[in-house]
Amino acid sequence: MMDWGKVIYVFFSLMSLTTTAGFLYEDTAVALFLAASVNIISTILKIGIRNLLSAELLAASLVADLHLIPAFLVYTFTSNVGLSIGLAIGAVVANSYAMVLALIESSKSVRKDDY
Repeated sequence: MMDWGKVIYVFFSLMSLTTTAGFLYEDTAVALFLAASVNIISTILKIGIRNLLSAELLAASLVADLHLIPAFLVYTFTSNVGLSIGLAIGAVVANSYAMVLALIESSKSVRKDDY
């Protein structure tokens, strides 16, 4: 049986990574706003998770938030695209770390369920 809660959680985690990568490709304020918004939704979803690596997953998502929100503010109010891209790269690193942790967590839970 598929766990739809986990599907939604992984969907938003992956979507936050890909929308941030999309901003790096096409650096517009709309793309950065979407990346920050999806990442905030992903962070909210991670608050209720209780598993082995939940603290690390939440911390990684908070780090990405604390890169994307200032990046959007900098882009909007100062038009400093270089700094915004630098902050977005930090968010990509944090979200990549979170995806690796999610894969590790999934592999551990699959083994636990199989036996």
